[in-house]
Amino acid sequence: MEPEIRKIVSYDEEVLIEGFRKADRPWRMIAVAAVVRNPWAGRYVEDLKPEIMAYGPILGALLTDRILAMAGGGAAIEAYGKAAVVGLDGEVEHASGLIHTLRFGNPYRQAVGAKSYLSFTNTRGPANAPVMIPLMDKNDAGRRSHYLTIQFAIPDAPRADEIVVALGGATTGRPHHRIGDRYQDLKDLGHDLDNPAAV
Repeated sequence: MEPEIRKIVSYDEEVLIEGFRKADRPWRMIAVAAVVRNPWAGRYVEDLKPEIMAYGPILGALLTDRILAMAGGGAAIEAYGKAAVVGLDGEVEHASGLIHTLRFGNPYRQAVGAKSYLSFTNTRGPANAPVMIPLMDKNDAGRRSHYLTIQFAIPDAPRADEIVVALGGATTGRPHHRIGDRYQDLKDLGHDLDNPAAV
């Protein structure tokens, strides 16, 4: 059992000037997406596990290889994330199923040497729906300079019976970061790092 991939789409954005000021080094955000036929489209399926187990490793390895090639290696990626958009004949659960498995995410996490979890979105929409990939620092979830979002769209995907599955990355944080990090807020509030909401 293998995913039926109709197309692979790459996104590459390099920002040289941000906020009317030149960046010290280019701010680059990249993504790669696979447009996959949804094996569960148009019907309710109780057990999604067989396809998740089969598709996850294949899609994870394919997209990881592609994004590493774009970045020039895992060390170049400082922030990362993932996303899926299911077409209108599918459930959000279908989008979630393909990306919320370690069989999908671990190849990317290991390749970039990450400790943080992969931030994510899983949504439903028609062709040309926005693919939104939230990013965060691969090793420091509180580093706000690397709270980023990649946004792009594929004009003919997802079709009603497809799922767009994507990985994203950034080679740096925002060029002129100046809003601080979570740690200073927690310190100011007198909250514990392990209990930020103080509950």
